[in-house]
Amino acid sequence: MATTTLTTENFEQTITENDIVLLDFWASWCGPCRMFGPVFEEASEKNPDMVFAKVDTEDQQLLAATFSIMSIPTLMIFRENVLVFSQPGALPAEALENLIEQVRVLDMVEVHKAVAAHEAEHDHAGHDHDHAEHEHDHAEHDHAH
Repeated sequence: MATTTLTTENFEQTITENDIVLLDFWASWCGPCRMFGPVFEEASEKNPDMVFAKVDTEDQQLLAATFSIMSIPTLMIFRENVLVFSQPGALPAEALENLIEQVRVLDMVEVHKAVAAHEAEHDHAGHDHDHAEHEHDHAEHDHAH
């Protein structure tokens, strides 16, 4: 069995220490998840250089909440610690293979540039440069008696 079970304990380490990590968010009561399970498992056998990890959303509710998982199965793919793919729904084997190929050929230099640019954009947002001069007119007070 080539899939790993992820929990809040080993999640961070798994993502940061591996080049490509595929995450399958699933639950035992979910029909499409049970259909996708073997497809995911088979892909993990074909791609031993990648980490195929499963997150049981019933057992790991905190992880599911962290990623705002709304429907399962949801597939997420991390490459070099960057989330490069996220989509709910069970994929047929062929679609999963195509996706894996696309992730393999990603230009990560470009991806990291885009991430950095995106983060820089957000760092500078919300700074109001409003330097209105507040001149206080000291009006002469006429003391009319």
